[in-house]
Order: sequence, then structure tokens, then C-alpha cells
Amino acid sequence: MKSINNIEDNLQKSDPLAAKLRPRSLKAYIGQSHLVGQGKPLAEAIEKKHIFSFILWGPPGVGKTTLARIYAEAVDAKFYELSAVSAGKDDIRKIVEEGKGELNFDPRKKILFLDEIHRFNKAQQDFLLPFVESGVLTLIGATTENPSFEVISPLLSRTRVFVLNELTNDEMEEIIDGAVKFSKTKIDQKSKQWLVAMANGDARQVLSVIDATLSLYGKITENNLKEAVQSKFLRYDKKGEEHYNTISAFIKSMRASQPDAALYYLARMIDAGEDPKFIARRMVIFASEDIGLAQSTALVVTNEVFRAVETIGLPECAINLAHGVTYLSLAKKDRRSNDAYFEALQDVKKYGNLPVPMMIRNAPTKLMKDLGYHKGYEKYTKEDLLPSKLKNRKYLI
Repeated sequence: MKSINNIEDNLQKSDPLAAKLRPRSLKAYIGQSHLVGQGKPLAEAIEKKHIFSFILWGPPGVGKTTLARIYAEAVDAKFYELSAVSAGKDDIRKIVEEGKGELNFDPRKKILFLDEIHRFNKAQQDFLLPFVESGVLTLIGATTENPSFEVISPLLSRTRVFVLNELTNDEMEEIIDGAVKFSKTKIDQKSKQWLVAMANGDARQVLSVIDATLSLYGKITENNLKEAVQSKFLRYDKKGEEHYNTISAFIKSMRASQPDAALYYLARMIDAGEDPKFIARRMVIFASEDIGLAQSTALVVTNEVFRAVETIGLPECAINLAHGVTYLSLAKKDRRSNDAYFEALQDVKKYGNLPVPMMIRNAPTKLMKDLGYHKGYEKYTKEDLLPSKLKNRKYLI
């Protein structure tokens, strides 16, 4: 747990470049003008020192942590930083209890910044809820995942959600220029463009690569940047190619009814730090997409796996995932309902809103009945109920 106010004042020479360049005010903050521009919600909150709980949702490296720190310092609150990957109930309890009964008790509001809030399971979020609800803690959550799926409804209803965007190329170049100036070095335009393309809107990654390049080679060239990336970033990246390759291999292994391969790719993702709920969500989709009518209980099983992951968390929930993966791999496969839906969707896009047959229209008023709505309807009719233009069309074959 970090209790920090003005943590940047204690920076060391060995600290990463991203920490050294972290903005201390909105004036130096780059990006997210829809939130921090003049008259925008977070700019207004900071100007008026309005303290409230909110969640920052956006991709990695776009300034979520920096924005939380700027906000906390601007409203003169005591700022605590936790990562949901490693934190638990005891860490929250310590923050709540800190300073109670002390003569020099700090009366300032306590802001808890919870990074990767989607990693907190339901029980942990339930524990946090009353402190947020009572105002003992003001919560700022940060997540790369959709909070609608990852944050419990009672906690979500007590926060505002702000969506952060990937940084634009111009914003990335501005960050690179600042890093180069701070480091008292130079960069040519070709190397800068390579960096922008490589980072894909992630400022933290671009600063880490610059930092590594200067540490290894002392100057920035395109070749030096590429060498530094290979030595420092050759790993499973939740945003990068390896992430998509591995989840693709995982799905295809289950589809091919190969549990050994599927379990291997599952273990690889878990070991690399992949969010188990992301894996479980893909399994729920797979149950309907690839197994479907062949074994409808697959949807029930995978929903229970998702629930287990949500309530138990790592490391134990890996066993639940393995159970579900084995079940899905060995189950019979039937994609008919999935394929039928997308064929129907093609007709919807092609023909638009075709008139619904009169006999199955709703008739809540006398006028509608007089116009023939609902006329001739029979519960178990064998008459084709598709719009007339699609009569006898078969999707489920």
C-alpha cells in the first residue's frame, strides 16, 4: 500500500522515465481533452474541489493513474494507491483505520485509488462498498475492462464512469518530444514515427522503450529502439499479438476437441497474468457458439465457471477454469444456432425492418384490432411467421 502525497518529490535517479515525467497538474497533462479540457467534467471537479467517487475506464498507458493523482492533490485529499492484483480486504481495513484515535489525526478526505479494479472479486467489492457508501473512502478505480461487467452494481451506482481514449499520434509525439528533451538527447523523425506505431497509443510503453534504449545504447536510433524492444518487451502482452495468438489457440483447441492443447494454452495465459474473467467470458461465448444445441448444459456449466472465478479468484479459480475447459473440449459440437443467427442478421441488414405479419402483431387497442392486428392468431400455428418477403426462409438447418 502506498500512502502518497507529493510522491514525485521523492523520485530517485534510478526511477523509470515514466515516473520522472509524470505530470503534476492538468496544464502538463496530455490527452483526454473530453474530460480535462476547459469546462469538461474532471476539469470542473478539480477547479471546484468537488470530491466524489469515479472509475477511469480505458486502455493501458493513457494516463489513468496520473489523472487520479492530479485530482487527489488538487482537492487536497490524502491519497492511497492499491493494485487489485495484490491487495485484499486487510489493506482496505488499514486505510480505513489509519489515524483513528491519534492526537495529530489528519482530517483530510481519504481517496483510495484502486488500479485494475476489475481484478477485485465480488466479495472484495462487497467489502469495499460500505466505506464508499458512507464516505469514509472516496474511490477512484482504474480498469481496462468494461466496468459494467467487472464492477458490482451497487458499487457502480455510487460512482461515475469516465472513458479514456487511446492517445492520438500527435499526442504521442508530444510525449516523445518531452521525454527526449528531459533526457537531453535527440530523435529523428523516422525513429519517432516507428515509436508511435509500435506503442499504439500507450504512453507508458513508449517511455519505457525510450528509457531502455538510452540505458542500453546511450542514443536513440530506429535500430536501437528495435533492439531494446526485443530485449525488454518480448513477453505476453495483454494488448499485443501474443495475447490474440494465445486466446485464438485456446479457442481452436477446444473447438478441435483437444483438451491437452486447450489446458496448455489456459495455463500459459494464467501464468502470464491474463485476467481469469476474460478467459471465463470467452468460455461462456464458446458454449453457445460452438457447442450449442449438441449439449445445451454447456452454457449452464460455463456460467457457473464464470461465477466461481468471480467469487473465488486466483490462484484457486484456475482449477475451475481447467474443469470447464476440459468439459468444453470433450463436449459434442454444434454451431447451427450460431450460424443461423448470423444468416438471419444478414437478412435484417439487407431488407431492413420488413412488415411483421398481421396475425402476430400486438393489439392493445380497439383501433389496432379493427385494423386486423392479431387477427387469426393461433398459439401453435404451422403457418410461416416470417415477413412475407422471407416466406419459407430457413436459417436453422
